[in-house]
Amino acid sequence: MDPRQVAIETAARYDTNNPFEIARERNIRILYQPLKTTLGFYVRYRRIQSIILNDTLSEGMQRFVCAHELGHSILHADLNVPKLTSYTLFSRDKFELQANSFAVELLMPDALLREYPECSIQQLANTVGVPKEFAELKQCREIPSLYRRTL
Repeated sequence: MDPRQVAIETAARYDTNNPFEIARERNIRILYQPLKTTLGFYVRYRRIQSIILNDTLSEGMQRFVCAHELGHSILHADLNVPKLTSYTLFSRDKFELQANSFAVELLMPDALLREYPECSIQQLANTVGVPKEFAELKQCREIPSLYRRTL
Protein backbone atom coordinates (compact mmCIF):
# COMPACT_ATOMS: atom_id res chain seq x y z
CA MET A 1 0.00 0.00 0.00
CA ASP A 2 1.49 3.30 -1.17
CA PRO A 3 1.07 5.89 1.62
CA ARG A 4 1.09 8.78 -0.84
CA GLN A 5 -1.70 7.25 -2.91
CA VAL A 6 -3.69 6.45 0.24
CA ALA A 7 -3.35 10.11 1.33
CA ILE A 8 -4.57 11.33 -2.07
CA GLU A 9 -7.54 8.94 -1.96
CA THR A 10 -8.32 9.89 1.66
CA ALA A 11 -8.34 13.62 0.86
CA ALA A 12 -10.58 12.98 -2.15
CA ARG A 13 -12.95 10.76 -0.17
CA TYR A 14 -13.44 13.34 2.59
CA ASP A 15 -13.09 16.36 0.27
CA THR A 16 -10.46 17.94 2.52
CA ASN A 17 -6.79 17.63 3.38
CA ASN A 18 -7.37 18.83 6.95
CA PRO A 19 -6.34 15.94 9.22
CA PHE A 20 -8.59 17.15 12.04
CA GLU A 21 -11.68 17.13 9.81
CA ILE A 22 -10.82 13.71 8.40
CA ALA A 23 -10.31 12.33 11.91
CA ARG A 24 -13.68 13.74 12.93
CA GLU A 25 -15.37 12.15 9.90
CA ARG A 26 -13.72 8.81 10.76
CA ASN A 27 -14.93 9.09 14.38
CA ILE A 28 -11.39 9.38 15.72
CA ARG A 29 -11.21 11.42 18.89
CA ILE A 30 -8.52 14.09 19.15
CA LEU A 31 -7.27 14.64 22.69
CA TYR A 32 -4.68 17.11 23.94
CA GLN A 33 -2.49 16.10 26.87
CA PRO A 34 0.76 17.22 28.51
CA LEU A 35 3.11 14.60 27.05
CA LYS A 36 6.60 15.96 27.81
CA THR A 37 8.81 14.66 24.96
CA THR A 38 6.04 12.71 23.21
CA LEU A 39 4.59 14.59 20.26
CA GLY A 40 1.57 12.35 19.86
CA PHE A 41 0.29 8.84 19.34
CA TYR A 42 -2.60 6.86 17.92
CA VAL A 43 -4.43 4.27 19.96
CA ARG A 44 -7.37 1.98 19.31
CA TYR A 45 -9.02 0.35 22.28
CA ARG A 46 -12.23 -1.65 21.94
CA ARG A 47 -13.03 -0.07 18.58
CA ILE A 48 -12.57 3.45 19.98
CA GLN A 49 -9.90 5.30 18.05
CA SER A 50 -8.04 8.28 19.47
CA ILE A 51 -5.18 10.53 18.47
CA ILE A 52 -3.48 12.07 21.46
CA LEU A 53 -1.47 15.23 20.77
CA ASN A 54 0.98 17.06 22.98
CA ASP A 55 -0.81 20.19 24.17
CA THR A 56 2.34 22.33 23.86
CA LEU A 57 2.83 21.86 20.11
CA SER A 58 2.53 24.81 17.75
CA GLU A 59 -0.51 24.86 15.48
CA GLY A 60 1.57 23.80 12.48
CA MET A 61 3.20 20.94 14.33
CA GLN A 62 -0.22 19.82 15.64
CA ARG A 63 -1.38 19.56 12.01
CA PHE A 64 1.64 17.48 11.02
CA VAL A 65 1.51 15.18 14.04
CA CYS A 66 -2.26 14.74 13.61
CA ALA A 67 -1.74 13.88 9.91
CA HIS A 68 1.07 11.49 10.86
CA GLU A 69 -1.09 9.70 13.45
CA LEU A 70 -4.04 9.68 11.05
CA GLY A 71 -1.71 7.90 8.65
CA HIS A 72 -1.09 5.24 11.28
CA SER A 73 -4.84 4.87 11.84
CA ILE A 74 -5.40 4.21 8.14
CA LEU A 75 -2.21 2.42 7.10
CA HIS A 76 -1.50 0.47 10.30
CA ALA A 77 -4.92 0.10 11.90
CA ASP A 78 -4.14 -3.29 13.43
CA LEU A 79 -0.71 -2.44 14.82
CA ASN A 80 0.20 -0.93 18.14
CA VAL A 81 2.55 1.74 16.85
CA PRO A 82 4.74 3.38 19.48
CA LYS A 83 4.36 7.02 20.37
CA LEU A 84 5.91 9.71 18.23
CA THR A 85 8.57 11.68 20.07
CA SER A 86 11.03 14.31 18.98
CA TYR A 87 13.54 11.44 18.91
CA THR A 88 11.44 9.00 16.85
CA LEU A 89 10.12 11.63 14.42
CA PHE A 90 13.17 11.04 12.25
CA SER A 91 13.10 7.26 12.64
CA ARG A 92 13.94 5.16 9.60
CA ASP A 93 11.39 2.57 10.77
CA LYS A 94 9.16 1.43 7.90
CA PHE A 95 5.91 2.36 9.67
CA GLU A 96 7.16 5.81 10.70
CA LEU A 97 8.37 6.54 7.18
CA GLN A 98 4.99 5.51 5.78
CA ALA A 99 3.12 7.72 8.27
CA ASN A 100 5.44 10.66 7.45
CA SER A 101 4.90 10.18 3.71
CA PHE A 102 1.14 10.04 4.26
CA ALA A 103 1.24 13.25 6.31
CA VAL A 104 3.34 15.14 3.76
CA GLU A 105 1.12 14.14 0.86
CA LEU A 106 -2.05 14.92 2.78
CA LEU A 107 -0.87 18.38 3.85
CA MET A 108 0.91 19.27 0.59
CA PRO A 109 -1.25 18.02 -2.29
CA ASP A 110 -0.16 18.67 -5.88
CA ALA A 111 -3.00 21.18 -6.19
CA LEU A 112 -1.30 23.35 -3.56
CA LEU A 113 1.90 23.41 -5.62
CA ARG A 114 -0.07 24.36 -8.74
CA GLU A 115 -1.90 27.10 -6.84
CA TYR A 116 1.35 28.72 -5.63
CA PRO A 117 3.92 28.09 -8.38
CA GLU A 118 6.04 31.01 -7.17
CA CYS A 119 6.64 29.30 -3.81
CA SER A 120 9.26 26.67 -3.16
CA ILE A 121 8.46 23.30 -1.62
CA GLN A 122 10.16 24.50 1.57
CA GLN A 123 8.01 27.64 1.74
CA LEU A 124 4.81 25.67 1.24
CA ALA A 125 5.90 23.07 3.78
CA ASN A 126 6.42 25.80 6.35
CA THR A 127 3.01 27.29 5.60
CA VAL A 128 1.07 24.05 6.08
CA GLY A 129 2.99 22.75 9.10
CA VAL A 130 5.27 20.20 7.45
CA PRO A 131 8.69 20.27 9.15
CA LYS A 132 11.37 21.33 6.68
CA GLU A 133 13.14 18.00 7.12
CA PHE A 134 10.15 16.24 5.54
CA ALA A 135 9.51 18.52 2.57
CA GLU A 136 11.76 16.24 0.50
CA LEU A 137 9.19 13.45 0.92
CA LYS A 138 6.82 15.36 -1.36
CA GLN A 139 6.63 13.74 -4.75
CA CYS A 140 4.93 15.99 -7.23
CA ARG A 141 3.60 13.67 -9.91
CA GLU A 142 1.98 16.31 -12.11
CA ILE A 143 4.67 19.00 -11.96
CA PRO A 144 8.02 17.17 -11.88
CA SER A 145 10.04 20.11 -13.23
CA LEU A 146 8.64 22.38 -10.50
CA TYR A 147 9.52 19.79 -7.88
CA ARG A 148 13.14 19.54 -9.04
CA ARG A 149 13.49 23.33 -9.29
CA THR A 150 12.36 24.02 -5.75
CA LEU A 151 14.32 21.48 -3.71
